[in-house]
Amino acid sequence: MTLRKKSAYYLLIGLSILLTVVYLAGQTLSMIDCELATSFGLNEPKEQLTKLGLALNKEFGFADVFVYLPLLIVGIIFLIKKSTMGFFAMCAAMAITIYWPVVSMSTLFYAKGAPGFTFDDFLSYSIFLSIIAFFGLWGFVFLYRNRKYWMG
Repeated sequence: MTLRKKSAYYLLIGLSILLTVVYLAGQTLSMIDCELATSFGLNEPKEQLTKLGLALNKEFGFADVFVYLPLLIVGIIFLIKKSTMGFFAMCAAMAITIYWPVVSMSTLFYAKGAPGFTFDDFLSYSIFLSIIAFFGLWGFVFLYRNRKYWMG
């Protein structure tokens, strides 16, 4: 692997570890105690979310904790071990990393103006979510282009 590819590999692993820590804290906490997650700035206040938004937030937290995070953790561990399992788990995690920000941005777009929906920070969320989706796309493309490294 060239120096450039090694740097990209370490960037992928490093950002994936960061995402794992943030989501493990944020999504697990959101699932258990939404108000505590809000006090740490990991969640929007429940007054902004409506009851449906709060339920969706908990559902995404549940899916993240029991599907996305295990894929991300397995991907990290087995990519470090240079295993095919790591390649497939990380590809799945990167696909989810593209998918969920797009779902979240669409939700914000379609919910705008709905009765009881008071969220108004669309620009910063759109930028933040776009960066995460771009990371997922970049990670997926990087893995695909270098698949021979993990697949033998």
